[in-house]
Amino acid sequence: MFCLRGAAFIALCVASYIPIPVHAAEPVGQAVQIRTAVSGARGPIAVKDPVYKDERISTSKSGLGQFVFQDGTKLAVGWGSSVVIDKFVYDDQKSVKKLTIMAAKGTFRWISGKSGHSAYQIVTPAGTIGVRGTAFDFYVGRDGTTAVVLLSGAASFCGAGGCRQLTQRCDCVVAKPGGGISNPRRVSRNTLKSLGNAQALPFLSGGQRLSGALGWAGGGCSLAAAIKDDLELQPQTVQPPAIEQQKPRQLIPLIPGTQRQEQRQRQEQNGQSQRQRQEQRQEQGQGAGQGQGSQRQEQSQRQEQEQGQGQGSQRQEQEQRQEQSQQGGGTQSQSQSQSQSQSQSQN
Repeated sequence: MFCLRGAAFIALCVASYIPIPVHAAEPVGQAVQIRTAVSGARGPIAVKDPVYKDERISTSKSGLGQFVFQDGTKLAVGWGSSVVIDKFVYDDQKSVKKLTIMAAKGTFRWISGKSGHSAYQIVTPAGTIGVRGTAFDFYVGRDGTTAVVLLSGAASFCGAGGCRQLTQRCDCVVAKPGGGISNPRRVSRNTLKSLGNAQALPFLSGGQRLSGALGWAGGGCSLAAAIKDDLELQPQTVQPPAIEQQKPRQLIPLIPGTQRQEQRQRQEQNGQSQRQRQEQRQEQGQGAGQGQGSQRQEQSQRQEQEQGQGQGSQRQEQEQRQEQSQQGGGTQSQSQSQSQSQSQSQN
């Protein structure tokens, strides 16, 4: 019993002197710009927070993070992205012997630091991006489709379909996991169509804006003007009117335009009815005037006839009187002549 207790005591003493390995994560860079939601292995990441080797950095659907590594390498992580800092081997000359990141999905911008070209490696589901003093954007879709757009320097992309060299500014290649890879050609709106995502390259299309050197690097390869032209050239599709069931007229809401049209129609109908009434009144007035005129004409004709008849009868009476007077004078003269002749005969 004593021996067992002594052995346990000795073991405890030995254990107390053996150093217990503690995982002390070494920071490899820090965040310099954070928008909306960016998170790491320890939770949300804020500006000036360190980032560590083997840490997975994720962004929300509107998130954006900008990071600087110890050798000056700059990495922007756009919305809906996920990336892991897989390898980071730092030397004493403020450069790295190996820096490898694994991009699972999302959109990114890379600017190389002070380390040698061979030190950098970016792994995607469709292949590996080789860096040669370079700035470039790259996108990884949910199905692993990868696009790389060269902004300056030179780069290469190698996958199952072979390797492609990007040497001209704004050159772009698109690769499928385990399959084909396109030849380098200038990035355009057709690139976004081939990726099936209009937001695949937001740093070039203007969907997200970067600050500092990361923001300057994309000049000359912007897709914002091309997308604007594309939207202006697209024909406006007119949807056919939906067939609605017949409903009581009272239940159909009237929009202001239809109310104005109905008011105008009512006003026009009221105006037409008023015009018709005025025309009828004018016609009636004209008819009454014509009747009064005919009555006046008849009265004047009757008066003229009566006056003419009266004047004619007066004239006839005067003529008759004159004739009678003339006849009376003749009989007197005859009687006088006869008396004279008788007197003469008697003498």
